[in-house]
Amino acid sequence: MSKSQSFPKPPVAKQVPHERVFHNDVFIDPFEWLRNKQSSDVQQFVREENAYTDARMAPLNGLTDTLFDEFKSHIQETDMSVPTRMDGYWYYARTQEGKQYGTQCRMKVSDPADWTSPQINADDAPGEIPGEQVVIDANVEAEGHDFFQIGGMDISKDGQWLLFGVDTSGDERYDFRIRNINTGEMLPDELNGICGACFTPDARYVFYTLLDEAQRPYLIKRHKVGTPVSDDVEVYRELDEKFWVGIGVSFDEKHLVIGTGSKTTSEVLMLPVSDPEGEFTPFIPRHEGLEYDVSFATFEGAGADGGDLPVAIVYHNANNPNFEIDVIDMSKYAAPYAIGDGVCIASGSPYGSEDGDAVIAGASQLPVGTPYSDPRNPEILQGARGLAIEGIALHKHFVALSYRADGLTHLAVMSKKQATQDFLNNRPWQFSEVAVPELDGDWDVRAKHDANNADEAINPHCLQGFAGSAARLYSIGTAGNPSYEAPRMRYMVTSYTRPGELRELDPNTGEDVLLRRAKVLGDFDARNYVERRIWVTARDGEQVPASLVYRRDVPHTNMPTFVIGYGAYEISSDPGFSVSRLSMLDRGVLYVVPHVRGGGEMGRAWYEMGRRLNKKHTFEDFIDVTRAVQDCGMADVARTVANGGSAGGLLMGAVANMAPDRFAGIEADVPFVDALTTILDPSLPLTVTEWDEWGDPLHDAATYRYMKSYSPYENAPLPSVSKSESGSTVAHWPDGREVTAFPKIFITTSMNDSRVMVVEPLKWVARLQSAGLDAIIRIENEAGHGGISGRYKQWRQICSENAWVLSCMGLTR
Repeated sequence: MSKSQSFPKPPVAKQVPHERVFHNDVFIDPFEWLRNKQSSDVQQFVREENAYTDARMAPLNGLTDTLFDEFKSHIQETDMSVPTRMDGYWYYARTQEGKQYGTQCRMKVSDPADWTSPQINADDAPGEIPGEQVVIDANVEAEGHDFFQIGGMDISKDGQWLLFGVDTSGDERYDFRIRNINTGEMLPDELNGICGACFTPDARYVFYTLLDEAQRPYLIKRHKVGTPVSDDVEVYRELDEKFWVGIGVSFDEKHLVIGTGSKTTSEVLMLPVSDPEGEFTPFIPRHEGLEYDVSFATFEGAGADGGDLPVAIVYHNANNPNFEIDVIDMSKYAAPYAIGDGVCIASGSPYGSEDGDAVIAGASQLPVGTPYSDPRNPEILQGARGLAIEGIALHKHFVALSYRADGLTHLAVMSKKQATQDFLNNRPWQFSEVAVPELDGDWDVRAKHDANNADEAINPHCLQGFAGSAARLYSIGTAGNPSYEAPRMRYMVTSYTRPGELRELDPNTGEDVLLRRAKVLGDFDARNYVERRIWVTARDGEQVPASLVYRRDVPHTNMPTFVIGYGAYEISSDPGFSVSRLSMLDRGVLYVVPHVRGGGEMGRAWYEMGRRLNKKHTFEDFIDVTRAVQDCGMADVARTVANGGSAGGLLMGAVANMAPDRFAGIEADVPFVDALTTILDPSLPLTVTEWDEWGDPLHDAATYRYMKSYSPYENAPLPSVSKSESGSTVAHWPDGREVTAFPKIFITTSMNDSRVMVVEPLKWVARLQSAGLDAIIRIENEAGHGGISGRYKQWRQICSENAWVLSCMGLTR
């Protein structure tokens, strides 16, 4: 069992028994007093914990400096994004060496027919180039603030007015202002402490969202620019506490759109922008369990009289748990609309889903990865496994389809002319898969990487699924397409070790042009790194995908290993490049991502299998993947460290309790570790909205018992009444067993976190330390759920955390 035996000693938190009684169950919580973060006792405890962590981390300052220098050596600090055209301007972001934040700039479009991005020198200071205009400089706005975050920007159609919000505490409540971009004039209108806001295109009105005391976006108001805020009008109030609400302008800029939804139900309400003081009406009335979204487009020249044909594109799950896309001919149907009014052009797989039998008899009992075919689907979707439809975008010249299959994102495209013909002729749309251009001289996944690292030395169980895997594991999706008129589609592609690329594809000619590849300085070469997808058989027989990343030229046995996971809210842990990861990989670390149930990697069924009364699958999958790479000989058990944040922090707390002998260390960021206590209290932020995710333990005894069986805080080790012969504390599990192994724990949190309140990690570290276990916590005073702000501060914090991770692996240089 890992213990801290060195000076200084951890703080000693006082214990004040607090009784929690629900469903005839009594839980005595000695650290509930830490909930009152304003009390002097709690603030003193926070100071003591931070001082203890600083002392414990001090020996790693040199390694942190080394990692920070390595990080910076790869970064192009003075840089800029590729300009994006919108409403007569090219917009782009600049960063400058030595400055914490970015600067948003723009230049006027010189030729309306020219859609080629202008070439701009990134080394010039913002605003120095003739014709360049600074829209907003976050460095200026952040002056005098320890924390700064822009919480949304909107620009009027004529490009004159900027609406922007800022947060200077980390509580995700933003103060919005209106500024004349050309003159710098700031209007007196102030919308303070709100969630978000948008202009009408003419900037005469602002519609904005307010938060209730539980941090739930629940109310939409209308503000007429130039009038007192006290005269603002309420236009929508969401009464159901399980629902969040937000507002924006439709892609075609013809409607104001209110979207409101819970974890399982959604509704869209609309109002023409030509009538901003009118009444919002539902596009499709709310039905429990129905999730949908809607956008609008036009099939140019496709109307009966040769005019344009207006269509609505509805993305919904009424007939399929993995969603389908319907296109409604709005010349044939009148509002309010209903599911079934349109023609289905793409449908996801029902296999493995709770409601799959409503689509195909017996579908719910079939494996998630069963190949799926539907005659309505495009040819490229036939036979896909874990097929989930994720969205579609119709532009004037092209149509883009996003979907998920085999645990990875996919993108397909076709010309608008072809889509129009397919729609009018009622036939499957003829999409083409967007193939990622190969990296010159890349390795072959089927070849041996090095004669000294023969794969046959590794247990074949770990290698299941390697044969035929993609050479790299890509994330792909549309990016930077705000204009309906754009003739070409921009998209982003990246992998774990291939830096992100912004590309532009002409669907009519097939020409694919690289606009920008993320700069990685130094001797970096993506071909030095391997990415592979494996499929591990979990304890219940489900096949769980996992991603492995490592250097080609290091021994592939008994490797120090970093395992990272999330697994909640149907959020997928997709491949993405990270500069900070390079320092780990270059030290011979094996990077592992178990794509556990509870996420969305294999569609809605994957999510359903890891939520509510199935939540333990998330933890078991993570442990089973970790065991697989350890037992096959790739990962060294004594040098395996895990990491996860927020709901992934819950995962970290759970696996520490369930498989403590499999991890040398665990880093838990803003961890949701006192889940049951939080979800029992409907007065706390976000609790009621979370019942759809975790279950409702307040009203359901079975859910209460299930959550109590895994909630990390109350299942963590406790100190024994007696001590060992040496006088040190002896930890034991709640059932009385002695703790013989437990990983080192590093926790990060923020005092102003409005999603996972600071009390949860504070209670957890107090309990672990009271049991004599090695646990430290870093508590930020000026930060929120996403941590501190400012890129240099963020980089150093990442490097400090990675130094702790590497130290657990015995890699201290």
